[in-house]
Amino acid sequence: MKPWSSRPLAVLASLATLVAPSFARDRELHSNSLNACQENSGFTASLFDVSFFPDNGTVNINMLATSSIQGYVVFDIRILAYGYQIMHEVLDPCNIGIGLGGLCPMNAGKMGNPFRLELGPEVKDRIPGIAYTFPDLDATVKVYVNMTDGEMAGETVACIEANVSNGMTVDLIGVKWATWAVVFLGIMSSVLLSGLGYANAASHVASNTLSLYGYFQAQAMIGLCGVHLPPAVRAWTQDFVWSMGIIRVQFIQDILTWYQRATGGTASTVLNSLETVSVQVEKVKRALPAEYVDGAINLFKRATAMLPRAAAHVGGRIAKRANVQTSFGSYIVYGIQRVAFRGKIESTNLFMTSLTFFYIFVVFTAILVILFKVGLGLFAKMGWVKGDAFSDFRAGWITVLKGILYRVGLVGFPQVTVMCMWEFTQNDSPAEMALAVFFFFGLLATLLWAAWRVIRIARRSIALHRNPAYILFSDPQALNKWGFLYVQFRASGYYFIVPIIFYIVIKGMFIAFAQANGTLQAIALLIIEGGALITATVMRPWMDKSTNTFNISICAMNFLNAILLFLLTDVFDFPPLVIGVVGVVLWIANAVVCLILLLMLIITTSMTLFHNNPDTRYQVMNDDRTSFMKSNPQLHTQSELEALGVTARGESKLYTKSPLSFEDDDSEVSDPSNPLNRPGTADSNTGNPHIHSNRYSGRWSNDPSLMKDEPFVRHRPSGSIQTPSPMTDSASSLPGGQASTHSAISDEKKPHNTASPWQRGAGYE
Repeated sequence: MKPWSSRPLAVLASLATLVAPSFARDRELHSNSLNACQENSGFTASLFDVSFFPDNGTVNINMLATSSIQGYVVFDIRILAYGYQIMHEVLDPCNIGIGLGGLCPMNAGKMGNPFRLELGPEVKDRIPGIAYTFPDLDATVKVYVNMTDGEMAGETVACIEANVSNGMTVDLIGVKWATWAVVFLGIMSSVLLSGLGYANAASHVASNTLSLYGYFQAQAMIGLCGVHLPPAVRAWTQDFVWSMGIIRVQFIQDILTWYQRATGGTASTVLNSLETVSVQVEKVKRALPAEYVDGAINLFKRATAMLPRAAAHVGGRIAKRANVQTSFGSYIVYGIQRVAFRGKIESTNLFMTSLTFFYIFVVFTAILVILFKVGLGLFAKMGWVKGDAFSDFRAGWITVLKGILYRVGLVGFPQVTVMCMWEFTQNDSPAEMALAVFFFFGLLATLLWAAWRVIRIARRSIALHRNPAYILFSDPQALNKWGFLYVQFRASGYYFIVPIIFYIVIKGMFIAFAQANGTLQAIALLIIEGGALITATVMRPWMDKSTNTFNISICAMNFLNAILLFLLTDVFDFPPLVIGVVGVVLWIANAVVCLILLLMLIITTSMTLFHNNPDTRYQVMNDDRTSFMKSNPQLHTQSELEALGVTARGESKLYTKSPLSFEDDDSEVSDPSNPLNRPGTADSNTGNPHIHSNRYSGRWSNDPSLMKDEPFVRHRPSGSIQTPSPMTDSASSLPGGQASTHSAISDEKKPHNTASPWQRGAGYE
């Protein structure tokens, strides 16, 4: 029996596979792409499909190859695992006894007949058992073809390599469903808590859930970059592309293909050509000789140069959006196209797929809210629920719906940004280009307009009450409609949504526009994520310590991912072993952090839901926002802060607009003659001209007795605004130097150390 080392093609076939599932009873190694690894290679293949079954020692080979090699050759075979060379054999095909005609000597021509090889058991014994079980095996077989006779004796006339797979992967449908379920249940839990009146608990659960969702989107964006990614990283990031709307549903794909063709586009057919051509995954950066791509481009340029200008313009657009194809027929996918190929979606359908699921998400959310409103009304009439259940929602459900849709737009903004900007470079059809312009600029303008309105509310609150939290959290209309932009931040960080929007836009620009330059993408992400981490660490804009810790941890992980992505580029010219180790580290580190964050969210949300009073599980906000929010009638809270909040707001019924409501007419709010817009003035509507209004102006009496017990005022490290106390001039604004009636009553019935809730946490320490 011939030794195993005398079977070179057996090595190539047996370790040239990486995509079919492997089981204990039917193990398999598979390869579906043969790549050229040198210029002027004399052996190329447009189709290469090899499967090795170690249990029965058979190799199935199906390839369409072209050889320009004529003469006697030897094969220099090298097998690498994670960049480390584990085997090196030099073999002479003339000594092979398994009937491979045409290799001794090799003849120029085409090879296109499938065949099977029978190998001995010694082949299986030479392959480690871990090669069949380790997920997303990063193994490569590289073969150099060297001439042994003629004028080119001793020279390498061809170089080919094949990536090997065992079918085991971390790209699992179960992981996608599990992560989606956790996010969905977290959002539903926050909605339930908010409806029951536990605003503090609801804001914490919603903030952490959406931050985790943003982390999923950040991992998906790593996979969308044009950098060469090891198999483990490609598979792991593929688990989270659902957060970018990249979900394959066959009938939707059929509709999108029809729509593209009906609107003047040309649909890609890569997936339908897999039986006749191979697809090289992102090898344009490492192993593909430039001549194959450049040759095809130059040929196209010469052809279009002979056409009329209009025809050349149309042809240029088609070439821009087409998949890259080598001169010998196989396709190359990398970056966003790689994600589409792994998701079994044609690249020309990817943009519309993401946009369609975003639109479905928006419509489904609106329908769900409407059904919930109708259901509550029916259940209340039937007596199945209490009449005051979800009373806030039932009284202002339209405003709540608007706020929910704004939040959905903010959540989907990263995917809309990346996909729409990428469509600008693809131009799959005129109608799709119009949709990209409409959705991106429309959603961007909507979010910026909402952010401007929030900033306007906060500045008005600062001008009238020396604290942005007062109007932001006391007006139910503003809170339910615009609260999605600021409830996750402390009151003084109301503006932080603006940097986040620009962070998403800049990051999306580099991912979408720099697909052909992975190094540029990696450097840009390194700078962007580094700046985001520094900003989050220094400013700590989120509502409390636990939320800041949760979000800063995500920022730190995103920065680490950017560093590892930068190491995967060719900038430092690391050996292949380092690249393989970096890929494994990126996968394992993100898997561990993702698991920890998921468990934290599941445990904290469960404890909150089953707690008697969920709000008490979280510390009181430093900005005293709970004092300004509407009281929860189910809690029957009788604390001084709650009483002061109710008195300051003058609540009488649900959703009664105050004169400071953000939804008021601008002329009324901005009118300088309106006494409510002049802090420290008397309320002209009261019967007693000596009574000073503190209901809207936020001022208290200058009675020294109210300030003699200074320790009552809580000292906090972070306040909303550091400004002088408004108490110093209150008395001077009253006729005759009299104190307000409310202050007099407070002096008699309450301790003398009472301070205004909008003064505490606002910097009046």
